[in-house]
Amino acid sequence: MVACGAWRPRVQIQPQETTMQIPSDGAMLVSFLNMKLRDEYPSLDDLCEDLELDRREIEARLAAAGYEYDEAQNRIR
Repeated sequence: MVACGAWRPRVQIQPQETTMQIPSDGAMLVSFLNMKLRDEYPSLDDLCEDLELDRREIEARLAAAGYEYDEAQNRIR
Protein backbone atom coordinates (compact mmCIF):
# COMPACT_ATOMS: atom_id res chain seq x y z
CA MET A 1 0.00 0.00 0.00
CA VAL A 2 1.32 3.45 -0.97
CA ALA A 3 0.88 6.32 1.44
CA CYS A 4 -1.24 9.16 0.16
CA GLY A 5 0.94 11.63 -1.71
CA ALA A 6 4.03 9.41 -1.61
CA TRP A 7 3.92 8.27 -5.22
CA ARG A 8 3.83 10.66 -8.13
CA PRO A 9 4.09 9.76 -11.78
CA ARG A 10 6.97 11.27 -13.69
CA VAL A 11 5.89 13.74 -16.28
CA GLN A 12 8.27 14.84 -18.96
CA ILE A 13 7.53 18.07 -20.71
CA GLN A 14 8.95 18.36 -24.18
CA PRO A 15 10.32 21.81 -24.99
CA GLN A 16 8.41 23.50 -27.77
CA GLU A 17 9.83 25.93 -30.24
CA THR A 18 8.08 29.23 -29.91
CA THR A 19 8.28 31.27 -33.04
CA MET A 20 6.49 34.58 -32.92
CA GLN A 21 3.76 34.72 -35.53
CA ILE A 22 3.23 38.30 -36.59
CA PRO A 23 0.19 39.56 -38.48
CA SER A 24 0.36 39.46 -42.27
CA ASP A 25 -2.21 42.25 -42.79
CA GLY A 26 -0.51 45.67 -42.95
CA ALA A 27 -2.88 47.48 -40.56
CA MET A 28 -2.78 44.62 -38.06
CA LEU A 29 1.02 44.51 -38.30
CA VAL A 30 1.24 48.24 -37.53
CA SER A 31 -1.12 47.86 -34.56
CA PHE A 32 0.82 44.85 -33.24
CA LEU A 33 4.22 46.54 -33.61
CA ASN A 34 3.07 49.84 -32.09
CA MET A 35 1.62 48.01 -29.09
CA LYS A 36 4.88 46.10 -28.57
CA LEU A 37 6.97 49.26 -29.05
CA ARG A 38 4.79 51.23 -26.62
CA ASP A 39 4.56 48.55 -23.93
CA GLU A 40 7.71 46.43 -24.15
CA TYR A 41 10.53 47.67 -26.37
CA PRO A 42 12.55 50.90 -26.52
CA SER A 43 13.33 50.43 -30.23
CA LEU A 44 12.47 48.43 -33.33
CA ASP A 45 15.95 46.88 -33.19
CA ASP A 46 15.30 45.55 -29.67
CA LEU A 47 11.88 44.20 -30.71
CA CYS A 48 13.30 42.43 -33.77
CA GLU A 49 16.22 40.98 -31.83
CA ASP A 50 14.04 39.67 -29.02
CA LEU A 51 11.34 38.21 -31.29
CA GLU A 52 13.92 36.95 -33.81
CA LEU A 53 12.50 39.00 -36.67
CA ASP A 54 14.36 40.40 -39.67
CA ARG A 55 14.13 44.19 -39.40
CA ARG A 56 14.65 44.67 -43.16
CA GLU A 57 11.74 42.33 -43.89
CA ILE A 58 9.52 44.12 -41.37
CA GLU A 59 10.39 47.53 -42.82
CA ALA A 60 9.76 46.26 -46.36
CA ARG A 61 6.33 44.96 -45.33
CA LEU A 62 5.55 48.25 -43.62
CA ALA A 63 6.66 50.26 -46.69
CA ALA A 64 4.49 48.10 -48.96
CA ALA A 65 1.52 49.02 -46.74
CA GLY A 66 2.48 52.73 -46.75
CA TYR A 67 4.04 52.89 -43.26
CA GLU A 68 7.49 53.52 -41.85
CA TYR A 69 9.21 53.38 -38.47
CA ASP A 70 9.73 56.74 -36.73
CA GLU A 71 12.78 56.21 -34.53
CA ALA A 72 12.39 59.51 -32.65
CA GLN A 73 8.84 58.60 -31.58
CA ASN A 74 9.48 54.82 -31.44
CA ARG A 75 6.37 54.06 -33.42
CA ILE A 76 5.13 53.09 -36.85
CA ARG A 77 3.44 55.87 -38.85
